Amino acid sequence: MKADLVIYNGKTRTLNPQKPEVSALAISDGRITAAGTDDDVLSLVPSQTKRIDLKGRRVIPGLNDSHLHVIRAGLFYNLELRWDGVPTLSQAMEQLKEQADNTPPPQWVRVIGGWNEFQFAEGRMPSLEEINEAAPDTPVFLLHLYDCALLNRAALRALGIDAHTTNPPGGLICRDSSGKPTGLFIAEPNALILYSTIAQAPKLSFEDQLNSSRHYMRELNRFGVTSVSDAGGGGQNYPEDYAVVKQLAEQGQLSLRIAYSLFAQKPGEEIGDYTRWLTLTRPGEGDPMLCMNGAGENLVWSAADFENFLQPRPDLKPIMESELEQVVRKLAEANWPWRIHATYDETIGRFLDVFERVHRDHPIDRLRWFIDHAETVSEQNLERIQALGGGVAIQHRIAYQGEYFIRRYGAESVQAKPPIRTMLRMGLPVGGGTDGTRVASYHPWTCLWWLVTGKSVGGAKINDPENRLTREEALGLWTKGSAWFSGEDEQKGELAPGRLADLSVLSDDYFAVEEDHIRGIESVLTMVHGKIVHGSKEFVQYAPDLPPVSPEWSPVRRFGGYCNSHHEAQEQDSHPHDHHEMPGHSHWIMGPDGRAWETGCGCGV
Repeated sequence: MKADLVIYNGKTRTLNPQKPEVSALAISDGRITAAGTDDDVLSLVPSQTKRIDLKGRRVIPGLNDSHLHVIRAGLFYNLELRWDGVPTLSQAMEQLKEQADNTPPPQWVRVIGGWNEFQFAEGRMPSLEEINEAAPDTPVFLLHLYDCALLNRAALRALGIDAHTTNPPGGLICRDSSGKPTGLFIAEPNALILYSTIAQAPKLSFEDQLNSSRHYMRELNRFGVTSVSDAGGGGQNYPEDYAVVKQLAEQGQLSLRIAYSLFAQKPGEEIGDYTRWLTLTRPGEGDPMLCMNGAGENLVWSAADFENFLQPRPDLKPIMESELEQVVRKLAEANWPWRIHATYDETIGRFLDVFERVHRDHPIDRLRWFIDHAETVSEQNLERIQALGGGVAIQHRIAYQGEYFIRRYGAESVQAKPPIRTMLRMGLPVGGGTDGTRVASYHPWTCLWWLVTGKSVGGAKINDPENRLTREEALGLWTKGSAWFSGEDEQKGELAPGRLADLSVLSDDYFAVEEDHIRGIESVLTMVHGKIVHGSKEFVQYAPDLPPVSPEWSPVRRFGGYCNSHHEAQEQDSHPHDHHEMPGHSHWIMGPDGRAWETGCGCGV
């Protein structure tokens, strides 16, 4: 049998029910051509066929993040100081100071999501005083989930924000007793203040964006990610902001598969966006490495119920239904799939009312549309989703915000958020993902660890055993499950003859390590379409070349991406603070009427 490559002497979990465990795979033209024992597979191929001895390591199908803002993140990755996984606030602040000292004007230091205070041994966020001391002259923007941002005095000066600046739409600027901005911006009622503020910071050049995107994809390959469903994002305009990823695709420089959706950008102009985009592209356009997948996750801004559990559940305006129906009808008529952001069951119920009306005129049950997030979805609404042929893409957002959810709704209410066990019992399509990079981290093993252990990143136990998944089930969501959302469930997610040769060889055996060691797993050999895209440890010689990080002052050069070293043998619930009894930190906000009022936002400032 002709083969380009044979990998053998591995422990390969194929997720193929007919042959769940093999030791060798033969690969030809980007697909698996044989799977079985070493003797069986090696006997099928000529002696000159390239062979890689896996030395007994665990092999899994390539991970597939069903909700990641990978295209947007790639444009900014080299600009960002990542606190994802950093174990102490003192280490994080040392990084902040060092990066501020090495960042040239007019650039900023940005810490954009992927962390929270509960991951730190100190159990708190930095204060504004500490940030200003660490970076007196370099602007700093520090995003905390999607509830607030901390800006130092240099950033306020760069933005021209002073005592005369009014609150922008969608947010509050905290002020001291004299009315002077403190540097704390609160997202209330939504995250528009955070979007609009960071959009004013300098960007990378086009050449540096190409470099940044390649390094971010390699960072994902480092953890075994081989496919992504991209969820668009605020400020991610089509086609302008897709020029970088399209050039990389044309040059054969993508190291993972991307199926992207188009995100409506301007409130009140959403139908114009989609009317125009329907003339420019269509679902399926592209190739297996870069493909247009449909609409969303934002279809209309009036339908956005941001997941800020520090605030009460938002009650969407009555205009939402008419605006959403106008867009969904146009998509259904054009046979476009869509994805839509929804945190709360109340929101999902109203969306389904719209979808059911459209379905009566234009059936949507074969479009592979789906709900993103769905933390509090009810079984009744899951049944309605199923009846319309929809699915649910889940992420580990609650692992980053579980403490806040508990504080608002109580410890019992956090169970099964989202209710994944119920979804699986019903047979709904369910895919795993992260929603990186501006809220939760892009780190896939944190999500797999959360699914298995039921813990938050701060160590709070947020899921009882009956609401947790087995390791096999969790991996299934991240492979076979996620493939449904891009219509590729017959192509990938299993390591079986005829399937795509996308796989990861792991640093530790996912099925054998202690539960809390799952977060420390990396890939030592990652393959996409039968080609090696990442290699480390004993496989480092197979790693393809990658140009140095640019610009040379980039935080990625100095600190890399996700901080993974401390996860090995670490018990997450050893932090000194009690995760269920959080102090109620208060901020004084200057309201639009000129009066001061107090809000307890819990952000630790």
